[in-house]
Amino acid sequence: MKQTLRRTKWTIFIIALFEIAIVSGFGIIYYNNFFDVKSFITIPMVYIATAIIAGIDLIVLWIAVLVFAHARHRTDLHAADLIGTDIQEAYNFGMIGLVIVDESNNVLWVNELFKERQIDILDLNILEWQPALQDLIGAPSTAVAKIELNTRNYDVKFLADAGLFIFKDVTDYETIYTYSRKQAVVVGTIMIDNYSDLSGNADDSNDVISKVRNAIFEYARDFQVLLRRYRSDSYFLICNYESLKKMIDDKFSLLETIHVIGEKEDTPPTLSIGIAHDFPDVVKLNEMANSAIEIAMSRGGDQVVVSRYGQDLQFFGGKSEAQENRNKVKVRVMADSVISLIKNSSNVLIMGHTMADMDAIGACLGMKAICEHCGKPSLIIYDSKLTERKTRGAVTTTFSREDLSKIMIAPNDALDKIKNNTLVIVVDVHRPSMTMAPKVLEKATKVMVIDHHRRSEEFIDSPVFSHIDPSASSSCELVAEFVRYASVNPRVVIPSTYATIMLSGIFMDSNYFKSKTCGIRTFEASMILKEFGADNATADDFLKDEFEEYTLITKIISTLKTPYYGIVYCLADEDDIIEAATLAKVGNQCMQMRGVNACFVIGKTAVNEVRISCRSDGTVNVQLLAEKLNGGGHFTQSAATFKNTSIDRVEARLLEVLNEYLNDARNNQEK
Repeated sequence: MKQTLRRTKWTIFIIALFEIAIVSGFGIIYYNNFFDVKSFITIPMVYIATAIIAGIDLIVLWIAVLVFAHARHRTDLHAADLIGTDIQEAYNFGMIGLVIVDESNNVLWVNELFKERQIDILDLNILEWQPALQDLIGAPSTAVAKIELNTRNYDVKFLADAGLFIFKDVTDYETIYTYSRKQAVVVGTIMIDNYSDLSGNADDSNDVISKVRNAIFEYARDFQVLLRRYRSDSYFLICNYESLKKMIDDKFSLLETIHVIGEKEDTPPTLSIGIAHDFPDVVKLNEMANSAIEIAMSRGGDQVVVSRYGQDLQFFGGKSEAQENRNKVKVRVMADSVISLIKNSSNVLIMGHTMADMDAIGACLGMKAICEHCGKPSLIIYDSKLTERKTRGAVTTTFSREDLSKIMIAPNDALDKIKNNTLVIVVDVHRPSMTMAPKVLEKATKVMVIDHHRRSEEFIDSPVFSHIDPSASSSCELVAEFVRYASVNPRVVIPSTYATIMLSGIFMDSNYFKSKTCGIRTFEASMILKEFGADNATADDFLKDEFEEYTLITKIISTLKTPYYGIVYCLADEDDIIEAATLAKVGNQCMQMRGVNACFVIGKTAVNEVRISCRSDGTVNVQLLAEKLNGGGHFTQSAATFKNTSIDRVEARLLEVLNEYLNDARNNQEK
């Protein structure tokens, strides 16, 4: 159509120029009577010639109209063949627009919808008119582009063979979807983490608790959230997604408000919030919200966990260290539950994480002592290849080959020991992919989890018992408490060899009682182990460095860089294969330097594996940063592992995470 129009315009233009030239020339000749023209051309003859020229012009104009009509008719016939003239009205009723283009994407024809909405795009290049449609060129016929025209929304598809663009008016659907999205139901739970410590023996009108409650209700009122108190320390919340979006944009400033309230208190209050959304069934949303609040609590509290169905969890807050729990009643209840589960099992398998360290093996030995007290056959799943060198040396030094055969079992052999009533105890880890024998977890029906790391999104499915306490310095500390406070008679006894390795585990994870996670409970646990004959000197010998390792640590520290104030990182050589424990020691050494708030040590732990060991003095939540690197761990001690990459790439990724999330990870106390 456009080429036809262009050719016709040029034809008419040339004819017009030709006529003007002839008339002008004749006028000059006739006016000046050149060649005595007036003697043989009279005025009537001029009138006749003028009438002939006008007639020719009318004929040319008529021919042009016929040409346009013919081209339009052919286009209409082509469109009619394509969509059928009898269903054109159906397309109009369904608010479907049709646009046919030529090989150059120039618009040849549009249906009535565009004419009715006064969208005149004939002879325009459709890609210049709407650049967003460029994505449909060469794409599959199922591809859809979204555009907006005159305040209305359209979904557009392109049928390349027919040169046809199909515009579907989806304004009503978009409006309904947007409204439904904003009004979607959101449910959740708000819990005061340390309510029992705050209330003590006082009544429910405690001043701090009253301030906390007022802050919660004021925040709920500001963000249009309905609250119902269902327990002295817990509130059920319900709102719409629009309110949740505002709270997310606000980054749940309620947590900061509570921090301000507790600034001058001996026991500062904190909140944990679990929220679920994006699912039509409120019963399911309630289950998701309960799971979210459990994760928030198991990660040490003082944070918000937002669970969107089918998506990764979102975490907000978590900027303060978990408060040490001194409630021995809770410990006794937990210990009794552990013993009850062990007694009701046919046999027990115990395991820690891959590249097992002293804390993992020590906790396994402590749980085995409890199983032996209960008279249940138990074995520790152990693979020397998946154990750190110093831990492997401690095991082989402490136990004879005969002893090891009675205590340990290989991961593959452990599969044959699983029965219907077998209890699998997992210590010092809660991520199934990081356990010593993931296949054992898949086969087991009863699993117990005991860990001191903050809970990550990956978690063992449906454990019958779960005790995750981020305020503890080590898993050995938790197990030692179970031994001391269990309500059994006679008391559980830990062999001195087990106790020594457990004490070594506490030494390692508390960095010889210098870690921020070290508290009264840590010293009490060490005292318990000493009562069972733990040897300080031997426990320390297990962790001593060899000369080669000390040299390597010094070499890595020499690469120290400071990307931000108080933040340092070190890089091992690309050719060196280094144990994870050595990387951790580099981090601990860096934390001894004045002014260092957090340290990250990057090195290869296998040919195709790079690891980051993260350490903090408590003013930076390195666990939050490690999670952004697909890792995890504790507030002050975390790690992340990368497969099939280089140290330089991991360094670049670390700097990206620090640039984006460091401010979020800094503790309020530092601010």
